[in-house]
Amino acid sequence: MIELLDLHKKFILEHLKEGDVAVDFTMGNGHDTEFLSKTVGESGRVYAFDIQASAVESTRKNLEAANCPKNYTLIHDSHHNVKNYVSEPIKAGMFNLGYLPGGDKSITTMRATTLPAIEAAIDLLGKDAILLIAVYPGHPEGDAEGKEITEYLSTFSRFKVCCTKVQIVNSPTSPYFMMIETK
Repeated sequence: MIELLDLHKKFILEHLKEGDVAVDFTMGNGHDTEFLSKTVGESGRVYAFDIQASAVESTRKNLEAANCPKNYTLIHDSHHNVKNYVSEPIKAGMFNLGYLPGGDKSITTMRATTLPAIEAAIDLLGKDAILLIAVYPGHPEGDAEGKEITEYLSTFSRFKVCCTKVQIVNSPTSPYFMMIETK
């Protein structure tokens, strides 16, 4: 069986190297932030966003416990405000939509901010860069988010970016992801 997040990391590692800039658009408990931090190393930079103070604090503790390099900036703000904090081109970005694992399931990513965040993320992508979006269609907002993102990404010229959707066909409520790669 395919592990979604393992596949994410495989694709990210084809683009992200030591010294690069990456963004975790939905830091949650910080597992993706940790992966990005260790991948870009001391000379790289990672920005991570979450609207929940508990997620920011949990991530901070996890990064310290994992002995990550001090190359990260944890931002207690919505991911759609990314351009207020990040101006340089990024090599990789990760979205893990839905709700904070182990947190309040009524607090979830929302289409109203997710799509503007994805638009900003695509604008920030540098050359040979990647953006991964994990979608969780098992709840109504997640299903709606996935449909809206798919529709939006279908409007791009394949000569500008390559947009791919990876989904388990015989399990419609299982998580899936979209991958945007710059040429």
